[in-house]
Amino acid sequence: MAINNTNNNTEPEQAHEVTIFAEPVFHVGNFQITNSLLNSWLAVLVIVVLCFALRRNLKQIPGKIQHIFEIFLEGAMSLCDQVTNDRRITLKIFPLVASLFIFILVNNWLGLLPIVGSVGFLANEAGHSVFVPIFRAGTADINTTLALSLAVVIASNIFGIMIIGAWKIFNKYVNIKALGGIVTKFRKDKSVIIVAPIAFFVGILELIGEMAKVASLSFRLFGNVFAGEVLLASMGAIFLYVLPAPFLFLEVFIGLIQALIFSLLAAVYFTIASQDHEEHEEEKHVAHA
Repeated sequence: MAINNTNNNTEPEQAHEVTIFAEPVFHVGNFQITNSLLNSWLAVLVIVVLCFALRRNLKQIPGKIQHIFEIFLEGAMSLCDQVTNDRRITLKIFPLVASLFIFILVNNWLGLLPIVGSVGFLANEAGHSVFVPIFRAGTADINTTLALSLAVVIASNIFGIMIIGAWKIFNKYVNIKALGGIVTKFRKDKSVIIVAPIAFFVGILELIGEMAKVASLSFRLFGNVFAGEVLLASMGAIFLYVLPAPFLFLEVFIGLIQALIFSLLAAVYFTIASQDHEEHEEEKHVAHA
């Protein structure tokens, strides 16, 4: 969306547009600081200040605010238990999953504040005077969501290595054990010559699936938040005061839902990575025997 205004022939054309990329605000050497990065830093600052405030006021007998936060915390852990089905796994992954939820939620909601997207400066681009906002929702930048998704997928595999071992995680993707079974099991079971290559190919599909997780996580979050930005900007340009209000409340709800979906999917990935599929298969064979 772009709004162009021209006062006369001598003044440069001004444009205010919602771009799919984050705009640079300033540079530190060769490092480019974008408005979405500034907003992410602001989100971290808000979270740190909130944590220090809560930590400072912790009491053995909780007050009203502390009691509310404890209720939310226990509810969140119960929700995580429904994903992991194991309290021990929940206690290990909950700090990271909860941190992801809070960071994404604060980033989503900061993007709805009046100062985000409306306070900025004019920059000259190709003969046009373009308005560049100082702050922009961090999750409306594909770089932020991609970084979060990569961190989740990599961390889930590291967690799997810590729980079930590096060899089993490696064998999950490059199933050398299945190929080795052709030699060791061929005399007893001739069908292994067909089953083993299929099992090896399934491992390759698992590796492709890990890459697909990064794409699905990042594009889902980015697409929903960026679409909300465009929607609010469009409605604000058409009807400035009355019409955008319902859409603003809708984006508050969507911001909460997207943060919840991202964090729950992260919990699912951590849970899957911590499960030993070989042990489950052996248990099934013993049960059938």
